[in-house]
Amino acid sequence: MSVVIPDDILQATQMTEDELKLEIAIMLYKQQKISSGKVRTWTGLTVIEFQHELAKRELCINYDVEDFQSDVKTLRSLGLL
Repeated sequence: MSVVIPDDILQATQMTEDELKLEIAIMLYKQQKISSGKVRTWTGLTVIEFQHELAKRELCINYDVEDFQSDVKTLRSLGLL
């Protein structure tokens, strides 16, 4: 699916297409609609670049107890814990 944003809307925001895409992606991430991996894939950001963008907006990484428990389980299965 593609979404077309009219040029006049893009001009009104005074943003480039990539900047607007990043803002939309960060907004969806903030609302927990998409993961950080999806944001990075869509925008082409590295992990560090994504974290920098979150920090600029004073946002935290979405990481809860379930994520932590899943990471611990993975590390144990790999023999790293």
